[in-house]
Amino acid sequence: MRPTDSITAIVVAGPTASGKTALGLALAEALGGEIVNYDSVQLYRDFDVGTAKPAAEELARVQHHLIGAADAHAPWTAGEYARRARPVVEEIAGRGRVPILVGGTGFYLRALLDGLSPAPSAPPELRARLQARSPERLRRLLQRLDPEAAARIAPRDLSKTVRALEVRLLTGRGMAAGWEEAPPERWSRVRAIKLGLAPERAALYARIHRRAEAMFSGPIQEETRRLLPRYPAELRIWISHGYKQASDIVLRGAAPAAALAEAQLEQRHYAKRQWTWFRADPAMPWLAGFGDEAGVQRAAVAIAAGAGAKRR
Repeated sequence: MRPTDSITAIVVAGPTASGKTALGLALAEALGGEIVNYDSVQLYRDFDVGTAKPAAEELARVQHHLIGAADAHAPWTAGEYARRARPVVEEIAGRGRVPILVGGTGFYLRALLDGLSPAPSAPPELRARLQARSPERLRRLLQRLDPEAAARIAPRDLSKTVRALEVRLLTGRGMAAGWEEAPPERWSRVRAIKLGLAPERAALYARIHRRAEAMFSGPIQEETRRLLPRYPAELRIWISHGYKQASDIVLRGAAPAAALAEAQLEQRHYAKRQWTWFRADPAMPWLAGFGDEAGVQRAAVAIAAGAGAKRR
């Protein structure tokens, strides 16, 4: 493949627990593809249970990329992810395979395909003043100054909250204005065939609850106990869904039942934010069902093949 040749990639999107992994595998096996992860927490090695990484047998079925590629001591930004992922996608296409992008972090997908609008660097004194405030006060400030960003950013994601406040205070505009601008680094070589999973909401929430119950029956606490000596509790990974509650159990003696209920609630809220993000994309066709359903898989393969993503 020449550097100027176009690349056709398939994007699998949807809320957490909607079956994106299963659909990605089905597409890869049917169309001769390899999977490239764009989930922001599955990027990190060693954190397996709480990130719902593909199981060992799933990883063995199809070649996967950027699963467990990063170190939680040095978190990747969306920009860093895009810089790492683009050569991977190009290498897959160069071997005549179909890149299949699978994940749930819409901002990382946007960074990969569309690039990122530049934002000013914050003076150290501004960042220090913001970081000195309590998480609750930062959240209230963001809701007042940039309500759209507050709606998109998880309440416990302090790093993104601080960054959104920096952008608002430095530019006078909300973070969303930068998200909506035509970015200067669009990856014009790639033609993305997008497929979104839209199962019935009550059924999705039931799956979210069952998955959390399986995690909190013991595996995520065991993983947390094993990892805390190697990855200090102040690292950003520990505020992600599931790990925050598991570390509360391990470090602070939180009641497991309460931690489970909190994790389930956070996962439901996360699913709502993902739906909001992906449904804003007019190029996203939606498949009514879960990604592990045979009918959904057949429909997805037909759409992708009809759009030109085929075995070579």
